[in-house]
Amino acid sequence: MVSHAHQGTTSSALTRLNANAARLLGIPATGYAHLLGMAPEHLNDDLCRPPVVTSIRIAELATVHAPWTEVSLLMTQQSAIGSLGVWDYLITSAPTPLEGIRDAGDHLATVLDTSTDGLRIADDGDRVTISHLNRADLAHEAACAVRACALGLYLYRLREAAQRSLVPLHVALAAEAPRRHDALIELFGTRSIEFEAPVTSLTFRTADLTAPAPHAQPGLSAVLRRHADQTLAAAVPLRDWLDLFRGALASVQDDAAPALATVARRMALSPRTLQRRLDEHGTTWSAEVETVRRDRISRLLHSTDLSIEAIAARSGYADARALRRAVQRWYGTTPAALRRAGHPLGDLVESRRQGVSAQ
Repeated sequence: MVSHAHQGTTSSALTRLNANAARLLGIPATGYAHLLGMAPEHLNDDLCRPPVVTSIRIAELATVHAPWTEVSLLMTQQSAIGSLGVWDYLITSAPTPLEGIRDAGDHLATVLDTSTDGLRIADDGDRVTISHLNRADLAHEAACAVRACALGLYLYRLREAAQRSLVPLHVALAAEAPRRHDALIELFGTRSIEFEAPVTSLTFRTADLTAPAPHAQPGLSAVLRRHADQTLAAAVPLRDWLDLFRGALASVQDDAAPALATVARRMALSPRTLQRRLDEHGTTWSAEVETVRRDRISRLLHSTDLSIEAIAARSGYADARALRRAVQRWYGTTPAALRRAGHPLGDLVESRRQGVSAQ
């Protein structure tokens, strides 16, 4: 599942991985703590997606303090299974490692920005080549670290899936040859490493990736794929101040009536300043709260069998009648009809929704 709404962002888990590496390298937090998405309430929220530039800047700081080869090894070693969320388990829980890496490629957007990075798998019968596509220049050391780390992540998770030490037949890196690459030999377990390659890749024997995974469970992969899709759909991209506000508002969306003062406090602003900033961005507190309520109500209608009265109470409406009026205004239909449809009534409702948002 790929959403254009998430382009330019990565998972908070990946940002945490970068930040942890920077901390272990002794880089002062003052160099990156101010970056968008690094506030604790965003960095520690798995639904938030910080901008790619935040991770890039931290990686650049890291490669100033240590060779990119060592940075890639450190980042990979610090990324335990599960640290990247459901994406990890797509690989480690599939029937075979090859099926797992295919699932991971289909859901790469849960971790990375797929407008700049990609995962491609080629099977020629005897060999399987897993390529990480990245457009950055070969001389950009931060990008070199990222590419090598990506291969390291694939390799470590494939080993976990196979429950044995997989060694690639060949490693290719789209990076200038470093003076020393002992760290890469340790990372990949082989000296067969090609530099300045057109594409960054790992090559394995097909038989190594098609043997049944010892811990595979029938049906689990389908559950994990659905969960990955849902995670991406619910993610909150952070690109500017308004994204930060919406992330803070989403964090209190379980409250029937989120309070302006509560959200303002989370953003370290006074309520008056928060309202002024919203006005500067062409929106209002009431409009943003209504959007959250609309999305919450739609989700509850489609994913639960709660009564209309119960949904009204959970969403901050006085009664079911008030909720029905709101749904009629948003979608031009009733809550019951919206629930029966299973989605917001196709193109007609989508156009009405966009009309409401534009007002």
